Amino acid sequence: MEEYHRHCEEVGFNADEAHNIVKECIDGVLGGEDYNQNNINQWTASIVEQSLAHLVKLGKAYKYIVTCAVVQKSAYGFHTASSCFWDTTSDGTCTVRWENRTMNCIANVFAIAIVL
Repeated sequence: MEEYHRHCEEVGFNADEAHNIVKECIDGVLGGEDYNQNNINQWTASIVEQSLAHLVKLGKAYKYIVTCAVVQKSAYGFHTASSCFWDTTSDGTCTVRWENRTMNCIANVFAIAIVL
């Protein structure tokens, strides 16, 4: 059973839209898979590349940074943090947490408005 957790900061970009894009990319890459260290580099690269491609296709005036970490589930948990110095009226972030019985995935989108 897969579970989804969402924390999106609603600012000048559509965080819900970004969340849905990234979640679909994670589902497409990790859905039905069990943790396998030999596949991690390929999986994380696919998740960030697909997410970035779909975000860019939205045609919005943003530069995007997408990060992804996949770890094997353990009793130790998995914690991340980030901090940004930017314009909160136009820039934004979205974090997608995904898990199944063998692994945890956290992907972050950082969107920085292009000032024209």
